Amino acid sequence: MDIHKNARLTVHGRERIVRQVLSGQTPKAVASAAGVCLRTLRKWVTRYRAEGLAGLQDRSSRPHRLRRPTPSEICAKIEALRRQRMTGQQIAKETGVSPATVSRVLRRLGLNKLKALDPPEPVRRYERAHPGELIHIDIKKLGRFERTGHRITGDRRLGETRGAGYEFVHVAIDDASRLAFSQIFPDEKKESAIAFLMAAVAYYRSLGVKVTGIMTDNGSCYRAKAFAKACKALGLKHIRTKPYTPKTNGKAERFIQTALREWAYAKAYDTSDQRADDLPDWLHRYNWHRPHGSLKANTPISRLGLPGDNLLTLHS
Repeated sequence: MDIHKNARLTVHGRERIVRQVLSGQTPKAVASAAGVCLRTLRKWVTRYRAEGLAGLQDRSSRPHRLRRPTPSEICAKIEALRRQRMTGQQIAKETGVSPATVSRVLRRLGLNKLKALDPPEPVRRYERAHPGELIHIDIKKLGRFERTGHRITGDRRLGETRGAGYEFVHVAIDDASRLAFSQIFPDEKKESAIAFLMAAVAYYRSLGVKVTGIMTDNGSCYRAKAFAKACKALGLKHIRTKPYTPKTNGKAERFIQTALREWAYAKAYDTSDQRADDLPDWLHRYNWHRPHGSLKANTPISRLGLPGDNLLTLHS
């Protein structure tokens, strides 16, 4: 039996003082001898008369009825938010109850620790069924240089190439096949965006892919009326991403990161012009020879289903 360290009496001691009272001794004298107050003694006597020896056992100190219990709908909301992996403070702010209440509810539900939650749902990849249904288009701004930069050398003391300006890498990647196309322009204005769009459509057409839709962000060049007119002339459905949600155009974003790592910053180029000259060769390796993780280590060109003769004709 787990007896409180400050308890005056055990169950057997309670029985002894109760029997002393029932035998005729005055409650005051018995309480004084046992070192308990008269109220406590009367409590044990009353319980013994009502329940016998069972009435002398320890009881929970938890109240039978809470004054203001947390409503069940609030408890359900706390549980739902916790399963979204929110912290206690976040849940408290969302539900309008105190952090202590949230903590108490989570402890009762067994969710006070994040490891008690089910594992998060796996990320589901979505892609179009056929090449050309959707081409993701984006732009990456890169600085021009006339000597090898600190990203390669690691030495900032060499200084930057001041006044060299910037160049803009326009990229396109097919949603279904991950087949990529890219060109470098001096700016990201609507004229450059339209020129790249037409070049990209022509490139995919040369591989037997008919482009029917494109996705871009909300850059000014893509919102221009001239760009919309070009899309209409090419028979393209233009989809723009939701503002401040770059993950919607995630395939283009991911391709840009790959291009920076494997092309732009992969070699110690002497000049940015040398880097630009290497872009077509890198794109060829990316499309024809580089295994792609999301394609089960196959190459993007393999998704086009081209026969062997066509592959030999196109490959150069």
